[in-house]
Amino acid sequence: MTPCYVVVVNNGSDTVSVIDPTTNIVTGTIGVGGDPQGVAIAPDATIAYVMNTQTDDVSVIDMATNTVTSTITVGDTPIGVAFSPDGTFAYVVNDGGGTVSVIDTATNTVTATIAVGANPYNVAFTPDGAFAYVTNKSDNSVSVIDTASNAVTATIAVGAIPFGVAMTPDGAFAYVANFGGNSVSVIDTANNTVTTTVTVGSFPVGVGVTPDGTFSYNTNLFDNTVSVIATATNTITTTIGVGSQPMAVAFTPDGSTAYVPNRADDTVSVIDTATTTVTSTITVGDSPNGVAIGCVPAPPAVNASVIGDGRAVEVSGSGFPPNSTVTVSLGSVTLGTATTDGTGQFSASFTVDCGVDGGTLTASAGASSASTEVALTTCSPVSPRFTG
Repeated sequence: MTPCYVVVVNNGSDTVSVIDPTTNIVTGTIGVGGDPQGVAIAPDATIAYVMNTQTDDVSVIDMATNTVTSTITVGDTPIGVAFSPDGTFAYVVNDGGGTVSVIDTATNTVTATIAVGANPYNVAFTPDGAFAYVTNKSDNSVSVIDTASNAVTATIAVGAIPFGVAMTPDGAFAYVANFGGNSVSVIDTANNTVTTTVTVGSFPVGVGVTPDGTFSYNTNLFDNTVSVIATATNTITTTIGVGSQPMAVAFTPDGSTAYVPNRADDTVSVIDTATTTVTSTITVGDSPNGVAIGCVPAPPAVNASVIGDGRAVEVSGSGFPPNSTVTVSLGSVTLGTATTDGTGQFSASFTVDCGVDGGTLTASAGASSASTEVALTTCSPVSPRFTG
C-alpha cells in the first residue's frame, strides 16, 4: 500500500499536523510560517504547499521527511492554493493583493502574477488543467483563468462573499460556497454561467466534491454542520453535525472518508461518507482551518484479455497520469490510443491484424509505462481455391 497523508493547517499555532488516514493518528507536527491558512498536496504526494498569510510566503514541505525544505515569497496575504492536475505548477491566491502567483513546482519560483478580483480566497482547476476558477470575496465573483496564457477570460457573478470552490471530476461544474449568502452557486463550466443556487447552512466556507462526483460537501461555519448536496439534483440529502466552526473539507482518493477541520475546538471530524456519520474526532493544533489529502500514486499497471475470435484484446490500466493519452503497442505494432480518466485509469479494446500472434503489450503515457504478455489465436491460413 502506498502512503497517504492528511495535512491540517493550524492557524493559531503556526504549525501543520500530519495525520495517517489508516489509523487517524497524528504522526507529525511541522512548524511553518506566520498565520498559515490554505494547503495543497502535489498530485504525486511528494510535497505540500502551505500559505502563510502573515509572512507573505509559501512553506514547501517534503512529505517523506515532514520537513520544510524551501520558502517561496509570493504576493500579499496568500490564502488559497491548488496544484495543476499534472503537478507542474501551482496557483497561489493572494487575498491582500488581488492576484494569483504562478509557481513552477520544479524550481519553486514564481513565474507569473495574474490580476483577478478583489480579495480572492480560493482556487480550483478543471481536470485537464486548462482553466482555473478563483473566488473573489469582495467582488462576489469568480475569475476564470486560461492557464495556457495566464489571462482572465471570464468573470462570473455568484452569491455574496464567495469563499470555497471545488470542481466535479468531469470538469462540468464548479461549486462555490457563498459565505455571505448562505448558499452554494453551481457554475456550468461550458458556458460559465450559474445554473443553480442551493441554500445551505449558516456562513458556508469550505466545499469539496466527492471523487466520484456524486456529492458536494459544504462546511457551515456557524451551524457546526456539513451540508451534503446530491450533484445530480442539486438538493441537500443530509446535514452532518461536526465540531465547532468547521472550515474546510477533503476526501480520501476512494471517497470513503472526509476530513473536516474545526477551528474553534482544535479538532478534525472524520466522516464515513457511506453512512454520513462522524466516526472519529482527532485533536490537532490551535485553530485548524485548512486540510488537504494526498497519496503516493501506485505504479502504472496494465492488464489485457483476449476477446472475441482471439484476434482482439481488451486492455485496462491504472496509475497513469490523469486525463492523458495512453499509447498501446503489441511488440513493435501500435494498436491505438486511449484516454485516462481523472483517476489515471483507462479501458479500451483493439483488433490485431494477422501477422502478430502475441508478445509484450505495452501501455505508455509520457514517462509512465507498464507491460504484460499477450497470446493471440493464430490466423487461419486461407486455402487456395481452383476453378475449372
